[in-house]
Amino acid sequence: MKKEIGEGIFKLVLRCLFLAFGTLHLAAWCAASAGTTTFHDNSEAIIGRVSTDEKVVALTFDDGPGTKYTPRILDLLSQYQAKATFFVVGWRVENYPDLILREDSDGHELGNHTFTHFNYRKMSTEQLIEEINKTQEAIFRVTGKRPIFFRPPGGYLSTSVKAAAMKEHLRIVNWSWDQETRDWSKPGVQNIVNKVLKNVHPGDIILFHDQSRGTFQTVQALKEILPGLMEKGYRCVTVSELLTYEKNRQNRSDMKWGTIDGERTMNYLVVVRLLFRSNL
Repeated sequence: MKKEIGEGIFKLVLRCLFLAFGTLHLAAWCAASAGTTTFHDNSEAIIGRVSTDEKVVALTFDDGPGTKYTPRILDLLSQYQAKATFFVVGWRVENYPDLILREDSDGHELGNHTFTHFNYRKMSTEQLIEEINKTQEAIFRVTGKRPIFFRPPGGYLSTSVKAAAMKEHLRIVNWSWDQETRDWSKPGVQNIVNKVLKNVHPGDIILFHDQSRGTFQTVQALKEILPGLMEKGYRCVTVSELLTYEKNRQNRSDMKWGTIDGERTMNYLVVVRLLFRSNL
């Protein structure tokens, strides 16, 4: 017992040291380089939040479809007349075409989330392009449509990821900083509810999963989140519709995801996410 407690304390200290060092390093780096390198083509900007005064948000669901929870989520969305964007995995599209057809026929949007949810850090740009293209074609064979948005697994950004998305003419969509529900980690239904409803802002892109170990909690949380958003006067729309409410089309998100400092910050947050998702 004492050994287990000691190991737990040691891991906690390591996490805290990592966060402290990383935050200080990131702040210093951004202060020195902020605004120095940006993308010139605005189509390359990564979407994380839309600047708008309209009470609209985009619900997004990753990693599906799945036979257990996706139908229940679709039922809830229909009940509250909410629209969403599903970032789907290619092999699941091929295995569950009926669910893809239902998502499309219900008026939801489909986005590309790679074919295998691969370890993209070890893949070349050409391999990434193949993953993306196979998913595009799988969705097209089912719906007759090709997605215009891509979300890399884990939200991780790299030169290869961006080059692959651009080659396939896809816009990269991640999520708003304060709307990562971490539902995959089974944080508790009320924690998911509070994360969304206590932090919601116009133009938010909210991250959920319809295929993960924690999706049962996601379904339960949506039973409170959807009516809660309605009570606050919000409408849930697709990412495409959300973009139509943009006040300033030169400001694609709540930070400069299209800048070097923005990319460094996003990747740091992803590393933190993975660290706490691991056993360390």
